Amino acid sequence: MARISRPQGRRGEVAAEILTDFPERFEKLRQAYLESPGGAPEPCRIEDCWFHKGRVILKFDSVDSIEAAERLRGRHVLVPQEEKVPLPEHQYYVADLVGCRVLRQGTLDEVGTVIDVDTAGGASILRVELSVSMGDEKGSGKPREALVPLAQAICTRIDPEARVIVIDPPEDLLDLNP
Repeated sequence: MARISRPQGRRGEVAAEILTDFPERFEKLRQAYLESPGGAPEPCRIEDCWFHKGRVILKFDSVDSIEAAERLRGRHVLVPQEEKVPLPEHQYYVADLVGCRVLRQGTLDEVGTVIDVDTAGGASILRVELSVSMGDEKGSGKPREALVPLAQAICTRIDPEARVIVIDPPEDLLDLNP
């Protein structure tokens, strides 16, 4: 739902970047989970929250100093899967798309794996780490990445439960971002 960016105030509050399309949920949220990058989520209790300058300010139980709040920097605020707001058809949570295998329509050849979804600029873009079968023409040894628009005309089948996205990319799309 959010990513903690910095301490806010002197009593352990934190400012967090809002990552949800449903920020109104923060007003009633009292129990959540904090996840460190690469770590397991830990339960936390939210004492208070309010909105300020496009961010949400959170006060967690037992975080009572600037130093304690500083240790939360970079953590994500999560809710359990079963508490997610149901989305309309053809809308997906980023977390449900990251890690999906990307296959080419028709041949079902593996293109790669979704490593992130960029939403800047109003249009969502899948960042796909290309599979070894897509080749490393330059011999750099680094994985190549392609940017694939998250559009129905290109992403013809999205099945987050099966962890698969089938694409019908325009010619040379996968070669645009070496």
